[in-house]
Amino acid sequence: MLDTPRRIVVTGGAGFIGSHLVDRLLAGGHQVLCVDDFNDFYNPGVKWANIDPHRDNPRFLLAPADIRDRETIRPFIISYHPDIIVHLAARAGVRPSLTDPFLYHEVNTTGTLHLLDAAVAARVKKFVFGSSSSVYGINEKVPFSEEDPLLTPISPYAATKLAGEALCHSFAHLHRMPTVTLRFFTVYGPRQRPDLAIHKFARLILGGRPVPVFGDGTTRRDYTYIDDIIAGTLAAIDYESDPYEVFNLGNSRTVELRELIRLLEEVLGENALVDLQPLQPGDVPRTWADIKKAERLLGFRPATPIREGLAKFAEWLQNTTPETPPLGPRSV
Repeated sequence: MLDTPRRIVVTGGAGFIGSHLVDRLLAGGHQVLCVDDFNDFYNPGVKWANIDPHRDNPRFLLAPADIRDRETIRPFIISYHPDIIVHLAARAGVRPSLTDPFLYHEVNTTGTLHLLDAAVAARVKKFVFGSSSSVYGINEKVPFSEEDPLLTPISPYAATKLAGEALCHSFAHLHRMPTVTLRFFTVYGPRQRPDLAIHKFARLILGGRPVPVFGDGTTRRDYTYIDDIIAGTLAAIDYESDPYEVFNLGNSRTVELRELIRLLEEVLGENALVDLQPLQPGDVPRTWADIKKAERLLGFRPATPIREGLAKFAEWLQNTTPETPPLGPRSV
């Protein structure tokens, strides 16, 4: 963790990963500007609840803003004088990107360009970009390594994340701005977005409703617990990149979809009703992180086995109301 307090911008700071990072940064004594547009991809009240504990913290500042709005974002970030920007804001999800690729391009590609432009103007000392394992696409070589020469994204979401990486690489070299790209592998845990498989499946199981399984249940994912992702992100903030590095942050263990459902049944104490459906366009057969580089340079060592992480998630879920009512914006 950073030794001295810094001024840090976290975009997407009210979301799943972002809010956990904001928690840790504030606990470490840093000043945090949380940028989030509280869009309707899912109930905005969930995001307001994520950041509610910090609303009276004098080191916490909230900017309810859309990263597509360059005329608002740029001057606000420049005036904040941040030391570091951690850019996690994005339109997420493979399947929704198939129906609205233009929105995904505007937010994930153009929005990232706006943040990089603002970072250069503000002379930040470090830029950290949250990318995705989706950029590997249908890469046949496993586990996926940062050194793999061929990235084959098969959804607009994945393509926009790869475009964001390319922009980060170019800005890092043109402006000598230390930049780290983090490829997250299927993050789960408390506050996980309700559209993601673990959260969605768990609610369906608890409600006695069918769980849609696309394909025969043999697809595999590298599920990574949120605490491990945050530990890797904090290490990346500390890391002296010169000027650009890419790291996989995953558990480096794959879990078959059928096994995931069995484990959810176990931790929830309920049986699942499985509804087999055809494979969906854009879905990849597996993700699997080679984390040797992150282990060597960041000291990254994921510590949460899948069953333990699912048990923690189940405990959180069973003590959380299904829908958090919108709290509405408050001045900070």
